[in-house]
Amino acid sequence: MKKNIIAIALGSVIALSAPMFSLADNHSTIQSSVDYSQFVTKRQVVDQLLQDALTAFKSPSRISHAGFTAKMPSNMEIVTSRLLEAYQLEPYRTDLLISAANAQIYNKNVDKAIELFNQALSVAPDDVDLHSYLAVWTRFKGDDASSTKHMQALAKLNPGREADLKKIFATVDRVLATPLKDKAENTNSGNRAIVTLGYALNPDGSMHDILVQRLETTLKMAKADQDAVIVLTGGVPKNHKTEGKLMADWLIAKGVSADRIIEENYATSTVGNALFSSYALARHNIDHATIISSASHVRRGQTLFEIASWQTGPQGITFDTVAYPDKPLEELKEASDSEVLGIYRDALRTYGMWSYRSYPLEAR
Repeated sequence: MKKNIIAIALGSVIALSAPMFSLADNHSTIQSSVDYSQFVTKRQVVDQLLQDALTAFKSPSRISHAGFTAKMPSNMEIVTSRLLEAYQLEPYRTDLLISAANAQIYNKNVDKAIELFNQALSVAPDDVDLHSYLAVWTRFKGDDASSTKHMQALAKLNPGREADLKKIFATVDRVLATPLKDKAENTNSGNRAIVTLGYALNPDGSMHDILVQRLETTLKMAKADQDAVIVLTGGVPKNHKTEGKLMADWLIAKGVSADRIIEENYATSTVGNALFSSYALARHNIDHATIISSASHVRRGQTLFEIASWQTGPQGITFDTVAYPDKPLEELKEASDSEVLGIYRDALRTYGMWSYRSYPLEAR
């Protein structure tokens, strides 16, 4: 009798056999441990599916490549699967489709993401964010006709959003067309800043070689331009230490005055680097900032800092980059599809469009 009551309560929308997760160690796979048939209502099942999506999203089983420092979760297919199972139970929850689509962006499956965004658009044809996502990702795929169609829809629904996306597109195009350089030009006047982007610390809290190499480049610039403010941004703690603090200590030990240094100890991604550091640049009324990072990362950094400064100012601030050549600059002359994807994805996040909007899985 109890089984019959459960079946009636849940209906026949979904087979209730999806797994919950447990992590044995940092590299373990996600293991099945719960049968959803124990739950009585659809709401309970949906809540558990979303909690499982969050657990998968936060799994420490992640990968990182030198230079491309975004920590890309390795289990986004699981996140997508749980979100779509929840959507089958609550098909009015378009947010679940949007979150699932963005999980596929992180998984570098743009075609699947576009499919899911279009599915959501069929339910909410006037949704400004959906037209925005589709304008961006069809442009990324080279489908200019579809991108233009969604931009035209935005022109009617929200002209301000259309104008902002045009500005983002122009910024991305300009940054991608600008040659990389590994030395500063020192031709800028006014108030200047050097902004060094952090890199994940080693498990024991020591600095990774990549971060030290970025600091070597920073030190050369700091000595060549004694008036420049130095912003050190990175806040992922390891062994009770943060990148920003360790970078500051390293430069001070090399003779750089602590009075020149601003530590930004809260950013956990390049998006955070840009958003948090932009206030430091505004506070010091900086006219020009040079961003230092690995060569395969600086274009994304510059794009995000430019977008972040649109909100904070200072008005008229300009940016350039100096790259630590983690790879020969000639090899990185043309940005890879993976790099361009990361630029577009994080440009939208910096602009303010949340990737995940399905509580408790919420993340910008």
